Amino acid sequence: MGHSSRHDHETAHEPDLFRSSWPGWRGRAREWQLVVGLLQAAKIGRGGTILIEGRSGVGKSRMLDMAVTAAARAGLETAQGAADELTQLIPLAPLTAALRESGCAPPPGDPMAVSGPADQRLLLVERLQGPLEQRVARGPMLLTLDDMHWADPLTLLALRSMTRDLASYPLAWMLSRTSGSGDVPRLDRLFDVLEHDGANRITLEALDRRAVEDVITDVLGAAPEPDLLALADIVDGNPFLLVDRLEKLKSEGAFQIADGHARMVSARLPCAQAVTQERLEELSTRTRHTLQCAGILGRSFLVRDLTEMLGESTGALLPVLEEAMSAGIVEPAGDEFTFRHDLLWQAVVETIPSPVRRALHQDAAEMLLNRGGSAVPAAAHLIRSAGRGDVSALLGLDQAAREVLRSSPQTAADLATRALELSDPADPDWFGRAATAVDALTVIGRLPEAADLARAALSRASPSQTPRLRCALAYILLLSGRPEDSVSEAESLLTRQDIPDDLRGLAEWAMFWGLISLNDFRKGRRRAQTVLADREQHTDAAVVGALLLLARFAMVDGRVADSFAHLREALRITDSGTVEAIQRPYTRLLLSLNHRAMRQFDAADIAIQAAEEEIKDLGLTVLAAQPALFRSVLKLAAGRLDDAAAEAQAGRTIAEELGTHGFIRVGLSMLALVAMRRGDIDAAVRHIQRYQSIDAAPGMLFGSVWERWVRAAVAEAQGDPQQAIDILRSIYTDKEERRWALLTTPLTAAWMIRLALATANRPYAQAIVDTTEYLAQNNPDFPAFATTFAHARGIFHKDPGALASAAADQPEPWARASAAEDLGVLLFATSGAAVSEKAVERLDEALDGYERIGALWDAARVRARLRALGVRRRHWAQSQRPAFGWDSLTDTERAVADLIARGMTNRQAAERMFLSPHTVSTHLRRIFGKLDIASRAELARIVAEERSDLRKGA
Repeated sequence: MGHSSRHDHETAHEPDLFRSSWPGWRGRAREWQLVVGLLQAAKIGRGGTILIEGRSGVGKSRMLDMAVTAAARAGLETAQGAADELTQLIPLAPLTAALRESGCAPPPGDPMAVSGPADQRLLLVERLQGPLEQRVARGPMLLTLDDMHWADPLTLLALRSMTRDLASYPLAWMLSRTSGSGDVPRLDRLFDVLEHDGANRITLEALDRRAVEDVITDVLGAAPEPDLLALADIVDGNPFLLVDRLEKLKSEGAFQIADGHARMVSARLPCAQAVTQERLEELSTRTRHTLQCAGILGRSFLVRDLTEMLGESTGALLPVLEEAMSAGIVEPAGDEFTFRHDLLWQAVVETIPSPVRRALHQDAAEMLLNRGGSAVPAAAHLIRSAGRGDVSALLGLDQAAREVLRSSPQTAADLATRALELSDPADPDWFGRAATAVDALTVIGRLPEAADLARAALSRASPSQTPRLRCALAYILLLSGRPEDSVSEAESLLTRQDIPDDLRGLAEWAMFWGLISLNDFRKGRRRAQTVLADREQHTDAAVVGALLLLARFAMVDGRVADSFAHLREALRITDSGTVEAIQRPYTRLLLSLNHRAMRQFDAADIAIQAAEEEIKDLGLTVLAAQPALFRSVLKLAAGRLDDAAAEAQAGRTIAEELGTHGFIRVGLSMLALVAMRRGDIDAAVRHIQRYQSIDAAPGMLFGSVWERWVRAAVAEAQGDPQQAIDILRSIYTDKEERRWALLTTPLTAAWMIRLALATANRPYAQAIVDTTEYLAQNNPDFPAFATTFAHARGIFHKDPGALASAAADQPEPWARASAAEDLGVLLFATSGAAVSEKAVERLDEALDGYERIGALWDAARVRARLRALGVRRRHWAQSQRPAFGWDSLTDTERAVADLIARGMTNRQAAERMFLSPHTVSTHLRRIFGKLDIASRAELARIVAEERSDLRKGA
């Protein structure tokens, strides 16, 4: 952006900042109007995001500064932060600084010193998001973050989460980056996601000829002659360099001004690179050398650090700093000094010869390390100065990696792998570095790298080091969807007699969970019974693993009561706190599956809620997407398709943010199933194609079952029942897999029977009937099985009494409508006018049931059946919700709207409704779309009007 001088003309003349152009602000009219729109929207309660990118010096920081000034004048609160190359290893540094300076500070404390769980990323983000949400709940705010190309990985994760979760608040975001700098792939992904979510993306280009003329006129007070316009070519339309060159030449008397026009006195036009170099060359030698040391410390630096590096007093440096300020190189910024522009900082650093630069970084690192405390600030210098075998530097990198392992595992992985690259093969600390890198790579989901490094480390490990690393490898293989390899690794380790008890317990647990994933219950059952027969000789981790396997086996064996008993025993042990953190949520998640299969929806919801709290409190980020996905299945069973979609989308979003790709697959499969229910087969196919493109094993306890069912259901809906049979063949033919599938997805029983009969596979249909009968007979205390068996028997044997019983007793809305439809079809096939009338009644019952839950695909099929009976029903029944407006909201959406209208934050509403803030945010986006609004204030107004109408109606 062009500006007339370093002195802010706009401050002197108080221009209207909502104009498109004025002295000090040229050539950015279109871009500025987007900023104005963002601020005006925030003023009336609407949030939004603007992304700014361009090369250095093009005016990105200027635009952010002007936006902050305009926002403050418009009455918005503001918060400003900036990333820095030498602070990018500190988790959440730019966001924390912005919120602290704005008075919206997170709880005090060092983010790297938070005690507790192994992975603190979500907790740290929540510590920032909570105060920010409370602040924007009170009024509009602009939050700007500059130089995002230097942002740390946790800041990028936080922004991806916060911009979505807080989208309903009057919070305006402006983020800038220098094109092609920093962690380009990760930042590209963030900007692409935010743009997809509705952010405006601005690329600032070089100033055009008209803007250059305006800038020159502003600076010189006269219109430029053609020779003077050549300056624009020299600086390539870069506004910072243009103004800098104009001021420099003006001070040298290089311009002649007459009759309102300005021209060059001489033809001397230095190249762009010389613009900043000349400033430095005019400084005294001592000042130039001081600035070079300051540049090593970063674009911003503390006087204390500079005096310590130089071994001089603050008073001795005062003349030097005054000269640098007078030359326009640095300026004070709070407690620090900062180079006035990146281009100036880079120019200073580039004047330092490479060997000297490395030595200065080493001096800076030693200075910071000698102070004690965190090694993270020193690590940025160590990365730039350490050479192979530099023991002191490597120890500093080791310490920094360990410090950020829990708060920013991506940074820990980068530090540890860099330390490994610099280590000599014989370095005794090599193994410890490898172990840290393996842990970090595992946490962030870079599992193939973690496995390869673990194997390399095993080849160099001592006998005492091997067990812990092999345990880690077994866990990595389990997360990678390779349970067979995981079991093999764990079993091999368990043959040793000299491993510590805690590692033996972990290895046994990994083995049991791998066997569960493989459905290898015969082998697992023997091992589990051996453990339980001699509990005193095994750790609680091993006992819990054995109980979980036996619980799963009992379900597959049709002994539901025994399964519940095993799970409750495992829960008693895990609640005592004597097992590893990773084990605890799995017990409750399995318990929720059991309750879900028994149609005990409230109990399932409570188990999921408890698992979610454990996942958060224990820092089990790798499992963070699971609760929403489990809830999605639960909401689908309850016939709440919109809620199921919202939960699936929330789980998918969390999985995408954290890189847990297996859970993305599950979320997409659920979205595909909801789309099919709604009659949008094309959307279902797109979701399936998307999850099939993800190279990951199914990421949830029942992931593969759901994915196969969805694929088969869509294939059948597209008119290819034989393909559906092929997809499900192993379920039809394998007794244990069939039992587990019908327990996991009980709705499939009747559907699979119909599919088998339609393709003349009567033995397949008989197998499903037999399995439902077996489950019903072996579990008389759980009536859900009897209902499923009645439905299956009614279809297979054409028994209207059984179908009527199933329709009456079925607790799941979709299954109840399905039973009514099957009964109507059977009665339709029976001759007689009276029977046909009953068929119509049953089909009407099915149609009403499908339409109530929004199952439009099924409703359309029933209408076709009714037309065959000569009965026509309106395409949109009275009970069908419209697409937009208040009446389009689901019960859950209305509950969310009511709580938000009362002034609750997303977090408060989530706690009240036993949902996650992610899910509440997803509901709000759907509500805003249905009501065609964009602010909580508009929502509150609509809720108030609807309440008023209800009172009048009453």
